[in-house]
Formats: sequence, C-alpha cells, structure tokens
Amino acid sequence: MEKEIVNRVANSPLVTLDLEALYPAGPRHQIDISQWLEEGLVLREKAFREALANHDWSVYKDGYVALFSTTEAIVPAWAYLLITSYLNPLARLVVAGSPELLETVAFRDRLQALDIAPFEGKPVIIKGCSKKEVPQSAYLWALERLQGVARQVHFGEACSSVPVFRSK
Repeated sequence: MEKEIVNRVANSPLVTLDLEALYPAGPRHQIDISQWLEEGLVLREKAFREALANHDWSVYKDGYVALFSTTEAIVPAWAYLLITSYLNPLARLVVAGSPELLETVAFRDRLQALDIAPFEGKPVIIKGCSKKEVPQSAYLWALERLQGVARQVHFGEACSSVPVFRSK
C-alpha cells in the first residue's frame, strides 16, 4: 500500500507576505528638470515658469514621477515645489530623486497601509523571489510591520526559508 503524499506546507498555519503583490501599479516617469534650465544649468524664473505652464502634464496621470537633474545645476527647492504643483492633481506619487527612490517610497506607502491583522499570532514568510523589482528596504519595512504581531517571521519560500524573528 502506497502512502498518500501530504502537502505539509498547504496544511500548515504559515501565511505568506508576497511583496510583489504590493507592487504599486501605474506608469513610471522620470523628469529631468535640466531641460527647463538655461544651458541645463541656470534657472531663470520667468522662462522656467513659462516652460512649466506650456508643458503637457496629462501624460503623468495616475503615474509615479521621479524629479531629478542630470546636470550639476543648483536647483532651488521652490523649483521642485512648482513642478510638483502641476503634478499633484494628476500623479499618484512625486519624489525628488532617483527612480530607485521613487520605488522605495511607493513601497513604503503600500506597506504602511497594509492590513496586518491576517498575520497576528501566525508564522509568516516574507516571500523572497519576485519577477518585479522589490526595493531592499521594502523587506525591512515588512519585517518592521510584522515583528510586533507575527509569532515568527521567515524569509524565502516555504520549502527553504531563513528564520529572522521569533516572538518570545
């Protein structure tokens, strides 16, 4: 008589947190503000304001936007604010910085809004593999959110995980 194969992972109380499922949907945009600077270096307020007023902002609707400069220009803070004033009614998120920073901040927002009630008192695995790029900090913030409620937290896959936290 053959033994029945039992899927112990499926029958366990393990709960998986897949950060890829939290990936913020929407187009990503990068705006190099040096395009609106004289020779890419000098901000002339009147010309800058005119360029922004004439720019087609509709392409950023429901998107995530990273503002940066590819030149060594010293850009005053108000310039980023002015650009953001055009983007706020349209974009989901605007950051001053790199596309990597944009992804990091977007994940931080998603993790802050995550309902952690389903993880209370349970062993949790933070899934390690994903097809989409998950910022390293997102894993840290996931642990931060789970550490106060989960019985234990592992990283990886159910078949091969690394324990990272166990409540006392």
